[in-house]
Amino acid sequence: MRAIWKGFISFGLVTIPVGIGNAQQRKEVSFRNLSRASMVPVKQKRWDPVRDEEITSLDDLVKGYEISKGRFVTIEDDELARFSAKQEKTIEILEFVDVDDIDPVYYERTYWVEPQERAERPYALLMRAMERSGRAAIGKFVLSTKEHLVLLRAMDGALAIETLYYPEDLRIGEQREIAERIEGVEVKDEELAIADQLIDSLTTDFDASKYRNETRRSLLEFLEAKADGQAPVIADDVAEPAPVVDLMAALKASLAAGGAKAATGANGEDAAPAAKKRAPKKDQLSIDEAKLRKVDGDGEGADEGSGELAEAPAETTRTRRRRAS
Repeated sequence: MRAIWKGFISFGLVTIPVGIGNAQQRKEVSFRNLSRASMVPVKQKRWDPVRDEEITSLDDLVKGYEISKGRFVTIEDDELARFSAKQEKTIEILEFVDVDDIDPVYYERTYWVEPQERAERPYALLMRAMERSGRAAIGKFVLSTKEHLVLLRAMDGALAIETLYYPEDLRIGEQREIAERIEGVEVKDEELAIADQLIDSLTTDFDASKYRNETRRSLLEFLEAKADGQAPVIADDVAEPAPVVDLMAALKASLAAGGAKAATGANGEDAAPAAKKRAPKKDQLSIDEAKLRKVDGDGEGADEGSGELAEAPAETTRTRRRRAS
């Protein structure tokens, strides 16, 4: 594992040398903005709209905090540095809590925790003790000059750290507004019973490998087809679902269809025998090999602040591919 931080877990009088590394890397399809005339990436400039000129020196820039519309208070780098967290190399455990007491809405980002050399035994001791107790540790540590509130927990034979949002980071007021709207809504017992049956019929063990990013896959197929001189993939239009008029009838129809749904995978494929994957044509350009003329499918090389990815068709079933004549 490539560690992005190395330090110690402070657990009572026990100190465990560890390193942490990224546990997540979202595979997005990113783009660069090109000049349509020259087909080269454009450059971003820092522009002063009042003086109508480019700012070329960083000395001519200053950070500003907007305290009201169009009104800023400036802060210099040396002033800001006073508020940077002290660079300590310790994950300080403050207390232990039941894992189920922490709602996932507080989870921000996950990191793997790896024992450094000759620290395997105390690492295993802490991990197994937390596994047996069903508890996790609340702590604090500094990463990139910022102090983070974290949850240290056991996960499938290893330790993981979740950086947590602070209460002021959550928009709890909006959740409460929704709850208040729903609080007085009446639900019939028969409707609830059928909903319970529907949930039971669709309940299974979680297996992340069953789910695929269909938007990313269909977009990569579209780009590969264009790079190979083929006509782009054309997806059939998907009709908008009609609003539910009779809730009971919709529940019963869903329950009847539940058996058929359970016989297929999460992507509509047969769950028993795995569907054969379509082998790519020998002459078809691969995004990973050719990087699609500098367009990387793994999300690298994107312009900072570039436009967001446009909506791509999520459904890839019943698609038609035809070669350009």
